[in-house]
Amino acid sequence: MSDADWRASRLKRLEAAAIAAVGYPVIALLGRTFRWREEGVEHLDAVVASGRQPILALWHGRILPATVYFRDRDVVAITSENFDGEWIARIMRRFGYLQARGSTSRGGRRALLQLTRDMAAGRPAAFTVDGPRGPGYQAQPGAVWLAKATGNPVVPFHVESSPCWTLRSWDRGQVPKPWSRVVMVIGAPLEVPGDADAEGIEEKRVELERRLGELQQRALQMLSAGSGPRTPQRAADRP
Repeated sequence: MSDADWRASRLKRLEAAAIAAVGYPVIALLGRTFRWREEGVEHLDAVVASGRQPILALWHGRILPATVYFRDRDVVAITSENFDGEWIARIMRRFGYLQARGSTSRGGRRALLQLTRDMAAGRPAAFTVDGPRGPGYQAQPGAVWLAKATGNPVVPFHVESSPCWTLRSWDRGQVPKPWSRVVMVIGAPLEVPGDADAEGIEEKRVELERRLGELQQRALQMLSAGSGPRTPQRAADRP
């Protein structure tokens, strides 16, 4: 069934609603058990202190713990228009997110325009830079384009957890188990000049991909060593 066809099916619409109705309380309850460790939160604080908003960038396979961490902050997340994007968007709305619907394959230009408007209104944005269908761990340029258009920096981050379930999907999605240790590592802002040409955009895309890989390695190191400041509750709860 194509991205357009599923909306014409009452059964598929009901299925999306049912997944969200069950998924939200399960994820919310699971998230309350996570034992967080953080590094690099000062990078987010510095962006906000400068009067700008972050363009949060992550790999698709870490959506679930990231949704819990950044909940209730009016983050505008780009979600695809296919069936999976629909139930994901419904769950994320219950966690306090706003949506720009589109993807690299469908509706992307419209979604980027909406994100530009939302960021001008003072809202942060979020991208799964290898989504919605991969290839996994290969950054697409959407977040870099948005940074060029808005003057806001891309702030990459990575999440790792142990123990966890790893899904048999293209993104190797990670679901932390109850009472998992969950490590959040936030990187330095990536600035994109407003006059960047196609070559400059590609350079920044490659740099973003490299930084995300480095953050993944750092998160794994922290998880293995048990290092980093412990945060008993999600960051959104901090004063």
